[in-house]
Amino acid sequence: MSKVMVSLPEELLQEIDEVARQRSMSRSALLAAAARREIARPNPADVDDAIIRSEQRFRAAGRFEAANLVRRDRDSRR
Repeated sequence: MSKVMVSLPEELLQEIDEVARQRSMSRSALLAAAARREIARPNPADVDDAIIRSEQRFRAAGRFEAANLVRRDRDSRR
């Protein structure tokens, strides 16, 4: 296993140590779990781009009656 040296604000390190103690885990295990969660998250820029694309599609769709869409979908399944 590799070892790394990182710099953290003292108050953050105290919080990390407290949470690790409460969860009965080592500081390293807590930081590794946090890093894995962060890495697994979607890239915020990709999420922003997807939201922009969705908003553009909604604007391009124009006005519609939701009930008509539901009926049309229901009828197409018969």
